[in-house]
Amino acid sequence: MTASSGRSLNPRSDPASPWWHIDPTPAMAAVGLGIIGLLGIYSATRGRDVDNYVTFFVERQGLFLVVGVLAFVGLIFFDYRWLARLAVPIYAASILLLIAVMVVGVEVNGAKSWFSFGTFRMQPAEFAKLGLIVALAAAMSRRVEGTMPLQELVNAIVIAMIPISFVVLQPDVGTAMVMFAITAAMLLVGRAEAHHLIFLVALAALAVGLLVNSSLLADYQKDRLEAFLDPSATIASYNQRQAQIAIGNGGMTGTGFGEGTQTKSGLVPEQQTDFIFTVIGEEFGFAGGTVVLVLFAYLLWRLYRMARLAGDSFGSYLVTGVLAMFAFQMFQSIGMTMGIMPVTGIPLPFMSYGGSSALTSFLGVGLAVSVHMRRFAAGIESEIGNPGP
Repeated sequence: MTASSGRSLNPRSDPASPWWHIDPTPAMAAVGLGIIGLLGIYSATRGRDVDNYVTFFVERQGLFLVVGVLAFVGLIFFDYRWLARLAVPIYAASILLLIAVMVVGVEVNGAKSWFSFGTFRMQPAEFAKLGLIVALAAAMSRRVEGTMPLQELVNAIVIAMIPISFVVLQPDVGTAMVMFAITAAMLLVGRAEAHHLIFLVALAALAVGLLVNSSLLADYQKDRLEAFLDPSATIASYNQRQAQIAIGNGGMTGTGFGEGTQTKSGLVPEQQTDFIFTVIGEEFGFAGGTVVLVLFAYLLWRLYRMARLAGDSFGSYLVTGVLAMFAFQMFQSIGMTMGIMPVTGIPLPFMSYGGSSALTSFLGVGLAVSVHMRRFAAGIESEIGNPGP
């Protein structure tokens, strides 16, 4: 029972209306992280010569955040249950984009992962993460109850491995890791057998070992993995040490906004993207880092609650995938600045510079809020055997 079938959008006339149940707090946390990220990008890109500071990165990221918020607002008006019907074309489109980028895309830092449109770039692998979430949710929600049978597990693995394989071929190991984490989390929630999951983890570890010793990865990507195992071995370990020094400089309250020595000197590489957390750690200290972690923790908690309260299995799987995407990216991006995770090109959601990442992140939050808003209508329609708008 939706607006299209007679259900009113006016909450006063319909207690099950989605507008009774909107939760804006995840978006508020996301915007808060985006504003902190803007401050970090400003410091990371202005350098020592403040008088000749180029505002390109801050202005562009501000635009990305505005577009992201508008995308969030637009998505909460969209009934997420339509995505179950659109799952195949969405998944197919994401695969076609991943293939196209390897043919006509531009290469940056050894990876052919971007389309170039003048001064703008678009990374299809970011949107492919959402395509994977929708495809897996649609496939897994067909089962009503019970543990996941082997055939369904195999189908889910095939669905996941196709985009993951194309992302690895770019090569973009970081995004492939995120997609694997999304798949693992959704399979776990989908009640896959424990011994099947253990086998998959072992198989993934073997695949990583083979990948490291293959010619697919660029030398700098191999150096990053070697640096994680042996911090004294490569140039990549130097970059990670600089990140740790920057965070260590911050102490409890930080050096002050725009006063980080490592940041102003440009000693931390790709600080506005991969290492954005080092700016917060150096200039705002432990206190600033805690604020970021609290905002992420709150966002993840609200997403967890939304997944638990979803009115149907499709919505629950969707929010689970978004939750896994944010949780893994946060842990990996912050963890690599502290030396507990290998250095990869995974952006910190809402904070790292990049339009594709910002838009994908806000779309993920919008998708979760859409599920939460319509949980009662979805539950009612599931009970009467009409699971769709």
